[in-house]
Amino acid sequence: MSKKTIAIVCGGDSSEHDVSLRSAQGLYSFFDKERYNVYIVDVRGTDWHAELHDGTTAQIDLNDFSFIEDGKRVIFDYAYITIHGTPGENGIMQGYFDLVRLPYSTSGVLVEAMTFNKFVLNQYLRSYGVLVADSLLIRRGCEELVSEDDIEERIGMPCFVKPSTDGSSFGVSKVKNKDQLAPAFRKAMMESDEVMVESFLEGTEITSGMYKTNEKTVIFPITEVVTFNEFFDYDAKYNGQVKEITPARIPEETAERVRKITSHIYDILHCNGIIRVDYIITKDGKIYMLEVNTTPGMTPTSFIPQQVKAAGLSMTDVLTDIVENQI
Repeated sequence: MSKKTIAIVCGGDSSEHDVSLRSAQGLYSFFDKERYNVYIVDVRGTDWHAELHDGTTAQIDLNDFSFIEDGKRVIFDYAYITIHGTPGENGIMQGYFDLVRLPYSTSGVLVEAMTFNKFVLNQYLRSYGVLVADSLLIRRGCEELVSEDDIEERIGMPCFVKPSTDGSSFGVSKVKNKDQLAPAFRKAMMESDEVMVESFLEGTEITSGMYKTNEKTVIFPITEVVTFNEFFDYDAKYNGQVKEITPARIPEETAERVRKITSHIYDILHCNGIIRVDYIITKDGKIYMLEVNTTPGMTPTSFIPQQVKAAGLSMTDVLTDIVENQI
């Protein structure tokens, strides 16, 4: 059988563009090159290009997501999306791939759009009994509809102010009093036109990764996140200001509850490929969902590769599982 051709689609138009490039390099190192021809495709605006093996690049034909190499047209069989932010994490790229009939690694348009909007996702999952923090949505130009006193009374202090429709690495502030709300809104609105104000939950932060195929469910060991900063911000994520413990130091009964919730969320959303769900376990043992990440980081030190290793699995086999489930 001829080798299938895989595109690792990275980049994007958000502040996490460069983080996405690092994930793409991680994925490239993990894929089975004996089984697949693998190319990294960097996307920014309408400039899409494939990185060729000789160090040059080739422009992607947006009509069919192909490119020319050595005078021959290369047609992809599968797209592995690792864009953190728009257009790969909010359904836009998925809609394009649906139009050109190319299978891809994430969930579909609706699920991606919903998981990208933290406020919408919280309200949706709450209706299925998933515990989430109390929150308010503030839209640009409508800030006057909710006063600082209203926020303090409804959400309480401290609280988090974060972009509702972007990644979680930029624009996030921990607000300790209402005087800090206005600058926090300005910071968040540099990333998104919609800002979520979310109540502060004290407890143990964990993250749980998994995937499903037609034949099996694989839930990785849970990671405990211990940050030395006020919260799990960009420096904690990418500059080593955090301690990541896999498996998490939680009772097995609690770990089993987390695994069941993660699998339940996967099914509620009808997810595809690898997802990672972040939680807070409060002191009274309640498990609150913080965020569902449908394009989790894939550098060698990211959570998912760590969890895969802790499970005694290989990223190469996991990626092969996911691709072969669809093509």
